Amino acid sequence: MKKLILFFAMICSLGGFAQTPDDRGYIVKVGDAAPDFSMKLTDGKTTRISELKGKVIMLQFTASWCSVCRKEMPFIESDIWQKHKTNPNFALLAIDRDEPLETVLKFVESAKITYPVGLDPKADIFALYAQREAGITRNVIIDKTGKIVMLTRLYNVEEFRKMTQVIDELLK
Repeated sequence: MKKLILFFAMICSLGGFAQTPDDRGYIVKVGDAAPDFSMKLTDGKTTRISELKGKVIMLQFTASWCSVCRKEMPFIESDIWQKHKTNPNFALLAIDRDEPLETVLKFVESAKITYPVGLDPKADIFALYAQREAGITRNVIIDKTGKIVMLTRLYNVEEFRKMTQVIDELLK
């Protein structure tokens, strides 16, 4: 029996079992290391999250069909991106869920955002952070060590204010 318990403890510590989602569909939690991924941006460049270690990172999961995303994006643009875009210790990446480049480019133009946007075909990047079927908009704030410090879901004014404060504090 003792060997069986040790075996299961070892498997769990190695990530052998899928994480149980929280009530908002996240499979990661505050304090976890941010899952690494590579993503092609709309400008053709590729970025890898692990290459941004040492920066405060904001990931915004979005899509053109998401009305809540469209509501939140102008605030991300004005209150976060315009404030921190020249800070070398900050990175903001929107991750468009499962849409072709042409759709994403039209979406970016109509939303009037200037921050970087990447493509997430088949929502594989999204599935590293939340249940594949879970909804968006979502924001993930990652500290300079690569740890998740905040997770948001949908657009809530109070939660958004708190998120901007968290980013400001991390960049001090």
